[in-house]
Amino acid sequence: MADIFSVIADPTRRQLLAALLSAYGSDATAGELSVGQMVTRLGISQPTVSKHLRVLRDTGLVSTREEGQHRYYRLDPEPLLAIEDWVVPFVGAVDADGAPATTSWTPDGQAVSVRRRGGGARATVDVGTELGRVMAEASFRATSALSGAQSGWGRVVEPVRRRLTRRPEDGGE
Repeated sequence: MADIFSVIADPTRRQLLAALLSAYGSDATAGELSVGQMVTRLGISQPTVSKHLRVLRDTGLVSTREEGQHRYYRLDPEPLLAIEDWVVPFVGAVDADGAPATTSWTPDGQAVSVRRRGGGARATVDVGTELGRVMAEASFRATSALSGAQSGWGRVVEPVRRRLTRRPEDGGE
């Protein structure tokens, strides 16, 4: 399997991931796009889109659903969480100018803030605000995952349930 960093290093694959991410905001697509929709949105040839989607699928960054002759792709952010876990310590360790970040406590010892120095300017990021942002992102991921699971559950379980509950007089086994 290809290294995830080399997979997302390709600009075409990043465009495809961004298109799938934007599909989550559209109620009509339920977070899914067909190959044809991606070709139209991005102006890239169908063979190129298919080739890159195969790499993204093999890496686990997208999942696919077949309906007739069409394939629908959906973003799977799980592998990206590993990248986030790896990158976050680097982002918090230094500011944009490369100066080390420092952590300070408020006088009451409760709230923590991160101050980054660089070019004489000081910016304060309240940890509570940052935690709220992270929790909002986690909530969005969880909601998206549950929505996708519910959708997938109905597509998988219902046909199996119908097949298993058929009686011999109904044409079943």
